Parts: sequence; structure tokens; C-alpha cells
Amino acid sequence: MERESMEFDVVIVGAGPAGLSAACRIMQLAREKEQETTVCVVEKGSEVGAHILSGAVLEPRALGELFPDWKERGAPLNTAVREDNFFYYLSDSKALKLPNFMIPRPTHNEGNFIVSMGNVCRWLAEQAEGLGVEIYPGFAAAEVLYDADGRVKGVATGDMGVSASGEHKEGYMPGMELHAKYTLFAEGCRGHLGKQLIERFSLDAGKDPQHYGIGIKEIWEIPPEKHAAGLVVHGLGWPLGETGTGGGAFLYHAENNQVYVGLIADLNYSNPHMSPFQEFQRWKHHPETLKYLDGGNRLVYGARAITKGGFNSLPRMYFPGGLLLGCDAGTLNSVKIKGNHTAMKSGMLAAESVIEALAQGEAAPAELASFAAKMEGSWLHDELYTTRNFSGFMHKFGIWVGSAMVWLDQNIFGGRLPFTLNDDKPDYAAMKPAAECEKIDYPKPDNKISFDRLSSVFLSNTNHEEDQPCHLQLKDPTIPIAHNLPLYDEPAQRYCPAGVYEVVEEENGEKRFQINAQNCVHCKTCDIKDPSQNIVWVTPEGLGGPNYPNM
Repeated sequence: MERESMEFDVVIVGAGPAGLSAACRIMQLAREKEQETTVCVVEKGSEVGAHILSGAVLEPRALGELFPDWKERGAPLNTAVREDNFFYYLSDSKALKLPNFMIPRPTHNEGNFIVSMGNVCRWLAEQAEGLGVEIYPGFAAAEVLYDADGRVKGVATGDMGVSASGEHKEGYMPGMELHAKYTLFAEGCRGHLGKQLIERFSLDAGKDPQHYGIGIKEIWEIPPEKHAAGLVVHGLGWPLGETGTGGGAFLYHAENNQVYVGLIADLNYSNPHMSPFQEFQRWKHHPETLKYLDGGNRLVYGARAITKGGFNSLPRMYFPGGLLLGCDAGTLNSVKIKGNHTAMKSGMLAAESVIEALAQGEAAPAELASFAAKMEGSWLHDELYTTRNFSGFMHKFGIWVGSAMVWLDQNIFGGRLPFTLNDDKPDYAAMKPAAECEKIDYPKPDNKISFDRLSSVFLSNTNHEEDQPCHLQLKDPTIPIAHNLPLYDEPAQRYCPAGVYEVVEEENGEKRFQINAQNCVHCKTCDIKDPSQNIVWVTPEGLGGPNYPNM
């Protein structure tokens, strides 16, 4: 059965903030210029927002440029930040509240909003559809299509109804080819297709390797007397500091007596015994966190990797036939701990380049090189440039000296120190042999504040069609047991926040590496952190993965 095809002017992969902002802005500009334009957005989640996970404190700058009347349009920005606290957690029982003058200026949150980015994206999708954009949730872009000259000409969605052994099941449907003059990739962190494009077109030549974190988040409903709508809490130090791991924790008081709690662990950590999931469970028991959660009810759980290398790791974002946008490229501002407004801006700049190119008809360029100039002339470039040394400071000097250097850079020099500090060690290469690192004895969950992985994954509403090819592929199936287990105590057992990877001992004493792909929440951590770079995350069937209601 051959694949059918559809033609569009623009195909966008991913209905997140970058992709939807690009779609909306393309149609706005097309209307202004009376330029008939067709735009299609494909989204692997079961609905728009199903795979969106973000803190999130949203800076509304890009949204205000995209829709100046966003309040009148009913955008779900309902909780303004009213108080901004920053703690250094000294131990499991003590914390030091830092005065505002000690916090890097861009980290302050005046004028920002605590939001569910899942709901913001659902609202953006409504605006996009109102402008004439076609959005297809439940369709995973599984393959990049190229023309005879090597230019990207679109994507193909994955086949449906293929068994685990590769046979066609009853109801098999081949994927659909979506052809476009320009294809914009906005898949989020460690995009499966974006990764391929970076390699094929050497988009990262001369750049620092990309750096990542793993973000784990829960939504709790807490007693009304403990809730303070608009309160933002960030913290550094314990428990991550015990293993020298960078990152921090957050607690945001949203609407409806809900709080968003989470922990971000840098994926350049060195101790293979460390488990970001377990570190998060420990942090929730700290008195400064427990005072809000005690007596509350956990509603939702999820996890997602974060692209955080910043300006020095940003690849060239244009290539023949398309663009990389948002976290697919790495536009997050690490000092602000925010990437939604920057992702949106990248999509809006992309729209300008696309519309200008489409107006040229047959003379339209293969490469949207104009995007680079638009980027360089924008506030997005300025934001990323002035925070370019953050990763280098924190990774090379550690939390105390690194934080002091970031403060000096941001508060005194405005991000314009006369040098650039590179951070050229890939995250996966930072792992040390297990024998050289201290083992960690994590406490058992109490099932009130802390929980195990499986009960957590249940709250992510994750599901995959069981009889399908495994979307977590091993380049060499022998490496986990023959190499990673003796050397690193197979860290996939611990860095995965969903219990996907296990080492199972058979009756005869032999050990086997087991992949529970059904549990996968699509965080992409395994694709990033595996020290042997042996695990490759590819798209499962559309509709698979988590179904987050409001993350």
C-alpha cells in the first residue's frame, strides 16, 4: 500500500509554543499581505498539549507581540507572580532564604505569570485554527523527506498498525507524506528529526556540544490555608549538591489551590548511582517544601528533558528547505530558567522569513538564510548572547563560585563580560565509573509525599499500543549488560524517570536488559545521557505517550 501525500506551503512539526507561534504569525502576515498560504501542524500527542510539560513561569513578551489583545482573547494567564523567593538548601532540614540583591537580575519574575503551558498551547491552537491553520494531533512525524537535490521537502507520518515483529496487523495504515515548500521543526528538546537534521547538515559545526537537564514535575492540590496564589519559589543546593550535580528545584502557586513542584537535574552529572527521580522525592520532604505539600493531594506527574546549552550550543537554525525552532534548536534562557517566550519568538521570526520567501514564488530560496539576520537583530539574540557564559560558569566552577560569577556577569556587566567561556564536554561523557563514586541509599517512599516510579507514571496517563515496534532502539543490544552494567552499574535504571529500563536476573543467574517501552513519557533522557550513546529514541505510533491534562 503506497503512502498518499498532501501539499502545503508550510508544514510544522510539533504543536508546542514555537510551532504554534510560527503558524499563527505566518497566517497573520499572509492576511496582511493578502498572500494565500496553507499551513499544516502535526503533533504526536493525542491532543494539543498532551505532551507539553513546563514549569512554568511565563514571560509574556513574545505573546504580547503575537497577540497584543491576548487578555481579551482569553489567554489562560490567570495567576500573576506576586512574590519571588529564592532559597539555598543547606541540608535536608535547613535552608537559607537569599535576599533579592543576591539573585541574578534576569531571574526575577516581576510581570510574569504562573501558567500551564499545556493550556496555553491549547489556546494558541484555537487562535491558529481561527486563522486557517490545519492541526493534526495524533500523527507522529517519523521521517524527513528529501528531494533529489537533498533539500527537505516535508515529512512522513508513521505507519499505524505495525506489530512488534514488523508485520502489518489488521487495520494497518501507511503513513502520510506531507510535502511543503518549507518545513519547520519544533519538536521540543532532543527532537528525533531535529537530531538527524543537525547531523546531516552539520548544523552544530564549530559550536559547543548541546547541554541538557531532566525536569521532573508534579501538580498538587493543597489545603487553601497553605496556598498563596502567585508565590514563586526557586532553590539550589540540597539534595543535588551532595553529588555535585547542578540544577535546582521550584514550587509555583498556581490557581485553584494548586502548586507546581519540580526538580531540574543537569545531565552532565558524574555519579551513575544518582537518580534524578529519587532526588526529587527527597526534596519534597524538605521542611520548606513539606510545609505546603503536607495534607495535599498529588494530581499529575511528568518528566521532560530540557535543552539548556544556550547561545554557545545553538546550532545554525536554517538548512535547505526548513528551520529548527525553539527547544529543537536550544533557545532556552538558562539564567531566567525560561524557554517558552524565546521559543515563541523563534517561531515568529521564522514566520517572517517564510512569508518573505513564499512571496518570491518560483524564485524562493532553498535556504531561509534571512532567518539568521532576523535572529541577530532581535531581542531573542540579545537575551541568549548575554547569558552565553551561564553553562560554562556553572559546569566548570560549581554551584558557589559559578553562581557568584553568574551574578557578577549579569548584575554588574549586563552579560557583556569581554570573553566567552566554552563548555565543550558532552553531558554523556561526564559519567564516571561506578566504582569511583559513592553509592546512594535512597529512602523508601512514604506514599504521602514521596512515591515510586510506577504509581507516578500512572498519573501521567501514559499509554502506547502494546503490539508495535519498540521505539527505544539499541544500536548494539549487548552493550547494557556487557559494558554499561560492569562499568557504570547500568545508569539507565536510575536516570529514567519512568521505570522503562531494568536489569533483570534470570533463574540461571544471567542478567538481561529489559525495556518497558509502555512506561515511556517521552522525556528523551536516555537518548541524551546513555554513556555509550547506544539508546536511540524514535517516534512510536501517533497517540502514544503521556496525556497530560494541564502540565
